[in-house]
Order: sequence, then C-alpha cells, then structure tokens
Amino acid sequence: MNTQSLTGIPGIEDFKVSVVKPDAEPLGAAYALSPEQATFFKAQTGIDDDDDLRTHILEVQERAFKIFPYPCIRWFMFLQLRITTLPEYEDIIKLGQERPDGILLDIGCCFGGDARKAIADGFPLKNTVTTDLKKGKSHHDLVTMSINTDTFQEFYDMGHALFKTTPETYPISFVAGDAFDPNMLQIVPPFDEAPSTERPDLSTLTSLNPLAGRCAVIYASNFFHLFSEENQLRLAKAVAGLLSPLPGSMICGEHVGNWQKGFGVFHDVLAGKIFDMFQHSPESWNAMWDGEVFTKGKVRVDTRIESVKRTAGLAYNRLQWSVVRL
Repeated sequence: MNTQSLTGIPGIEDFKVSVVKPDAEPLGAAYALSPEQATFFKAQTGIDDDDDLRTHILEVQERAFKIFPYPCIRWFMFLQLRITTLPEYEDIIKLGQERPDGILLDIGCCFGGDARKAIADGFPLKNTVTTDLKKGKSHHDLVTMSINTDTFQEFYDMGHALFKTTPETYPISFVAGDAFDPNMLQIVPPFDEAPSTERPDLSTLTSLNPLAGRCAVIYASNFFHLFSEENQLRLAKAVAGLLSPLPGSMICGEHVGNWQKGFGVFHDVLAGKIFDMFQHSPESWNAMWDGEVFTKGKVRVDTRIESVKRTAGLAYNRLQWSVVRL
C-alpha cells in the first residue's frame, strides 16, 4: 500500500491518502441525476436532452478532475444540491428575502452549484458571495471558448462552464483565496453589534475580511473535513467573525464525520484510495461551536449524523449541522 501526504492545500499536511489499487473504473462511473437535479441542471444550462446533458457534465468533470482529484469530483458531489437537504434551507431563503443586505457566503464553493440553487429559489444574486482557493486565468473569451480549451483551468471557470454562463451573463461574486491567510480571512471575535462601517461592494471584493459581521448565512459543504482538528477550530473561529450578530443568522453545512471523534478513513472505492482524516462527532462538533468559537449560550447548534451508502460502494458517515445566532 502506497501512502502519501496531500500537498498544496493549506492546513492538511496530516491528511493522508493510501493507494490500495490503481483506478479501475471510468471517471464518470458514478454519474446519476435525480429528477429534481435533472430539472435544475436542464433549466440552468439550457440543455434539455438527457444524453446531451450527461455528455456536457462528464466533460466538465474530466477537466475539473485534472485540477485536483477530489473524491467529491469523482463522485459528482457538485450535482447533489446538498444545501436543499438542510432542514434550515427554507430559513436560508427567507433570510435572503427578508434582509435587504443579508449576505449568503458559500465557502469552499467548488463549482458554486449550491449557491446557484439558492439563488434560483429566491436568495438575491446581488447578495451572494462564493469563494474557493482557485479562480480562472482569463474570462475575456468565455462566450466562444469550447469546454476543452486549456484556459479553463480553475473551479470558478468550471462553474461557468458547467452552467454555460459567463461573468457577464451571471455576475455572481467570487473571491479566490486561502481561508488560512489572514489577508484573505483574519480571525476576529464574533460580533455582538452590527458593524459600523459601510457595507462593501460585493462585486469588487478581493478578500473576505470586509464581510466581517455581515453574513446572514455562511454555507460550508464538504470543507471542514479537509483539515486537522486544530485547523478546523481555527477555520471555525475565522468564519464566526463573518457572521451577522442578528438573531437567526447561521453557519451551516455538512461533511464527513463519525460517531466518535478521532481519525477515521474515507474509502473512495472507485479510485482505489483510502483517505485518513480527522472526523468530528456530533458531540465534539457542538462543543467546538458552543463554548470555544462562540461564548456558550450565544448560539444554538444542531448536528445530525447519518450513514451514507451510494452506488458503486461509497460509504461514509455524514455530519449535517447548523449554528444559529440567538
């Protein structure tokens, strides 16, 4: 068994990958769309034919997988619209509709599908911000460029490729940067009062720091589990400083967890790889937010855990959670 550390991703030096066998299945083997997902992607892309839609999505997946071979890319997690499965989803949309300046931040957004789904369901595009490590090299010729052009190098551009949009036709705010870089996201104490400074222009953001104390919703899917226990706490503290102090403001999402806190494995059977990562339990996750990140009693934390089994043998435990200001 060949074991290697992932490099180039801040904070996961202790995140190990064991190669137990070579890739045996085609990259697109796990492709599947539910009726709801198919309806959404057809509406968003303008591709009505099932076979044409599949071909388009597989082309985007193949290109994206060359950027970084995340299991979530292999397993088409970017098609799952997981934000809609949160019990708090209706509250998310309601916050967007009732707060004129309420901001939705999708951190670790990958292709931005969850943010686009929330926008389609009523959260204002103008108040939505997405962020990930990488942005594209060029946008000037997105209208005419084919999916196979080498300029499509990064997740942000892949989002536009997947949804057949451009920054002009779909001007969603995107901020590229490392969440562990203080110039991108510094740790500040959670706000008890609304910020006194003027709201930033979301279209010109170059870091997340101007959002401090302003986010009505912060969504983080398949993100926290990439990091060590220490760095998950560090990241949580940084994210907490972005949250609005208004009651009902929330941080929410999901990721790999376990029934007991500690290191556990995630077996990507299609790739023949085992990922050894730190996994929170519901109890440790709750305690981190209510007591370490926020002063105890300032937030309500709801955490659920379930065992997930998908076709082709993928099995893991999923933590789904929300942290709501009281």
